[in-house]
Amino acid sequence: MSRLDYAPKLKAIQVTDIKKGIGVFTPKGDKQVSFAALKETLKKAGYTLDSANITLVGKLTREDKAWALIVPASGQRFFLEGTDLDKVIGGLTVDSTVEIKGDWKTVGEGTSSHEIIVPNSAIKAMSTSEPKVAFFANEQPIVRFVPAELVASEADPFAYSGEASELPGSMAKPAAPIRVTSPGLTVYKGGAVTPRLYLIKQHIGNLEVNRQVLNLSVSYTPSPRVQWEVEVPISRTSFDNGTTSGSGTGFGNITVWSKYRFFRKVKTYGDRQAAIRFGLELPIGKKEAPTQLQINAPAFVRQQLTPISGGLSPHFDLAFSQAGGRFIFGGNAEAILRTERDGFRIGHEVRVNTDTEYVLLPRHYAAPGHELFLIMETTFVHRGLGRLAGASVPGSNSTEYYIAPGLQYAAAPQFVIEASFQFALVRNTGPLVLRNDLNILLGVKYLF
Repeated sequence: MSRLDYAPKLKAIQVTDIKKGIGVFTPKGDKQVSFAALKETLKKAGYTLDSANITLVGKLTREDKAWALIVPASGQRFFLEGTDLDKVIGGLTVDSTVEIKGDWKTVGEGTSSHEIIVPNSAIKAMSTSEPKVAFFANEQPIVRFVPAELVASEADPFAYSGEASELPGSMAKPAAPIRVTSPGLTVYKGGAVTPRLYLIKQHIGNLEVNRQVLNLSVSYTPSPRVQWEVEVPISRTSFDNGTTSGSGTGFGNITVWSKYRFFRKVKTYGDRQAAIRFGLELPIGKKEAPTQLQINAPAFVRQQLTPISGGLSPHFDLAFSQAGGRFIFGGNAEAILRTERDGFRIGHEVRVNTDTEYVLLPRHYAAPGHELFLIMETTFVHRGLGRLAGASVPGSNSTEYYIAPGLQYAAAPQFVIEASFQFALVRNTGPLVLRNDLNILLGVKYLF
């Protein structure tokens, strides 16, 4: 919505009721407003504008038999409609300075379109010397909008369309989950920068391995259905088997992603959505492994000490989530087909992840901001036999199941802090596979 020429800066768009999707903003002083443009902009972001109320301060005028209001700062005319309009206007005359509150809509299209107000209360006369309160500074309209899908419910006639981070301005929510793929698209016609630090401890026999991996992700959402993303990892690995030790640093394989959200169903205070994601892992990371002189270990084990897992590798990912109230449930299934690089690759992978979230804070959740999410994620991964020097490697397959509790905090509408701790519940690994003991993730996300 901030992309409208009359909309204010993001921080000036305020949500007053997150459950019903109600927000308030004051348009720019020198711009003419349009209900139709507001509705279309929210539609592109995946939302339906059900209604909007507007408060105006201006001068009454008559055009033929129709009453209208002119906002002096922008010169825009708003025509008045409704039953008993003469009674609502009362004894006011042309050129009276008045305050009008009512339902707002656009009638007509193109150059023939005009804005209509249906007053929902008596029109208030204002003295030209009467000081304006802050909301009426520069005699600008105050817009109260309801971005919602109608549902068949007399008790709650509105549905809050709660897509993570797609509503503009202060309506943005953090793009949870942490490790599990989200079908959401972060910010429409915007994106996110997400640096994440992984602290990983592994072992096999008496060989202990410690990794520090910094993964920088940058995403951009050009449409309500499509998102592009690139991930750039850099890794430092150290190892020690009690006799020899060493370390190395280098880039891992860069992965480019494209996500397409093919399903979304808005419901009261939440929604359901699904997306498919395709990624391509490019074989450009550091491939040099420690030599036999540096560490006495089988060649396949030494290859696992590099920042890569093989060569060119396509990723196929299907994700789903369902939000309702304070709870969010989701999951994704991913398949990775790996090719060899210089004769090495780990096995093809199948991953199934689940995600359960709960909005712990704030307890009185009327408007978005400063949410603290409790997150519990799980990961099942099956890896087939790896290959080395063109042949399959017995003992290089594995089946593992991990659990990862975490926290995510929306420190600001565009800034999120997150952390999770992953550990294994089941590790059925071959004798040549490094065993993951723990994986700590620390990250931030900045939306732009």
